[in-house]
Amino acid sequence: MGAGEGFFERLDAGRFAATENTRGPWDPGSQHAGPPAALLGRAVEERPGARTDMRIARITYEILRPVPIGALEITTSVLRAGRSTEVVEAALAPAGAAPVMLARALRIRVDEESVPAVAPGPQLPTPGEVEVTPFFPVPWETGYHSAMETRFTEGAFVEPGPGTCWMRMKVPLVAGEDIRPLDRVLIAADSGNGISAVMDFGRYVFINGDLTVHLHRHPVGEWACVEARTSVDAAGIGLADALLHDEKGPIGRSAQSLFVAPR
Repeated sequence: MGAGEGFFERLDAGRFAATENTRGPWDPGSQHAGPPAALLGRAVEERPGARTDMRIARITYEILRPVPIGALEITTSVLRAGRSTEVVEAALAPAGAAPVMLARALRIRVDEESVPAVAPGPQLPTPGEVEVTPFFPVPWETGYHSAMETRFTEGAFVEPGPGTCWMRMKVPLVAGEDIRPLDRVLIAADSGNGISAVMDFGRYVFINGDLTVHLHRHPVGEWACVEARTSVDAAGIGLADALLHDEKGPIGRSAQSLFVAPR
C-alpha cells in the first residue's frame, strides 16, 4: 500500500498495518505516537456494542515501548459500565507480542441541547490567516511530518518556547475510511511537547511516556489546534500542557509527562 493512502491499512476488524505515514522523527522503524493514539481512540468508539449515546470525555495513554511500523492488533474491554458513564480500556500490540500502548477512556452520556454551552477562552487566529510552517528537519522523506499540515500562530518547531499550532491530516487515519472528529484531535495532541520544546532537539531528549486528553467537545472542521507550554525541572522531569481548539473555539486540553536528559 502506498504511504499516501492513509496512516493505517485495515486488515480486519481488530488488525491494522501501519504505513510510512506513521513514522516518527527519531527512529525510522517507530511510529510517532499521534497515529496509534488516534487509532486506539477510534477502537474505543467503534468496538462491538459501543453505546452511541456516549462520547469520550477523557482518554489516557501509557506508551510502554516505541510503537513499531508493521502489523498491529487492538483489543478492547469495558472496565466499568454505568447509566451515565463507562470506562473502556484498549491495548495495541504487534502480532503475538505484549502491548506497546494502552489507552483508558472515560465515556460520558450526552443529551444534545440539554444544558447551556459554556466554553471560555479567546478565539485564535484561524489557519487561513497564517502560513504553512515547515516541520523541523527530519532525515527521511515520508512520515508523520509529511502526512500532517502545520501552521503556527505562535512559535515554531525550531524556536524554543511556547507554541500554538494548527494541524490538519493530509491523509485519512485508515485508508479508504472517513476521517472522524476524534481522529483529528487525538492525532495532533501528542505533538504538544514538540510544538513547545524549550530545549535544543540536538542536545537534549524530551520523551513523553504518557498522554492524557480531556475533551468537552469533539472538534468540527478539518483543523485541530494545540496551544502548548512546556516546563522542565532540573532533575529531568518535564510537563507539556496544552489547550486544544478547533475553529469554533476551545475543545479541551492535553498533558504529557516528559523524561528530559542530555543526548
